[in-house]
Amino acid sequence: MTSSRPDLPADIAADRHVVIAGPTASGKSALALRIAREQGGTVVNADALQIWDCWRVLTARPSVHDEARAPHALYGHVAPGRSYSVGDWLADVARLPGRLIVVGGTGLYLNALTRGLAVIPPVPADIRAQADAILAAGDLAGMIDQLDPRSRAAIDIRNPARVQRAWEVLRATGRGITDWQDDTPAPLIGPESGQFLLLQADRDWLADRIARRFDQMLDQGAAEEVRAMLPVWDPRQQWTKAIGAPELARWLGGKIDLATARELSVIATRQYAKSQRIWFRGRMRDWRKIDAAALN
Repeated sequence: MTSSRPDLPADIAADRHVVIAGPTASGKSALALRIAREQGGTVVNADALQIWDCWRVLTARPSVHDEARAPHALYGHVAPGRSYSVGDWLADVARLPGRLIVVGGTGLYLNALTRGLAVIPPVPADIRAQADAILAAGDLAGMIDQLDPRSRAAIDIRNPARVQRAWEVLRATGRGITDWQDDTPAPLIGPESGQFLLLQADRDWLADRIARRFDQMLDQGAAEEVRAMLPVWDPRQQWTKAIGAPELARWLGGKIDLATARELSVIATRQYAKSQRIWFRGRMRDWRKIDAAALN
């Protein structure tokens, strides 16, 4: 009997690592699982929301069934309340043995993996508290003015998180973040050891998949996951940023109805996918482009 399943992309070498990027809901995890099953290797998470052990359904982590079909790593391995950075993730990847099939949509993770990450000393808690207070007071402009000229010119000054990070590094080390980045070590997976695949998707095709997937999440218990976390809910924590979590929390708190929570979650996911596409287009020009619809 002939299978109707599309073939894997041609020329994927079984003796080299694979890195798969793409917007949310484009089918990255399914492709990674197929490669692992047909060629061998460990599927490694590169999604900053799928690291949290409280979110399986809500972040579309691989199912228990899929995890049993091939080795998986760095999914749901971080407890809420713990701080977890791109540097932490990269260190965890470095400890994994064998062939890796890294898959995800978090640009910072993928960039650090394939281009290297500057080793910057930790920022003391008191400096971080100062930075939090400045932003809470609405003085982003003042924080930008205090940056060194090179960093100010290099970072996205419209992004408060990027500005805060650069400000903290300068205050903590006396050295601009771009100067630290100039000393970036070689990447864990470079062109000589890895194959880089970028899934691309038509906007309307992806929007339809996003909506259908969120409805499936609701059917599979996404709201129950959020309900279980309400006793320790803190909107300042990283784990609460999972798309759909704030919206479902508002519904469970009686502030909006379920239809509104669903609509807002789908809109937020589409906006996230748009941001991902912009990131990938700017930083992954030399990655191999693959039509996501052809694989699904």
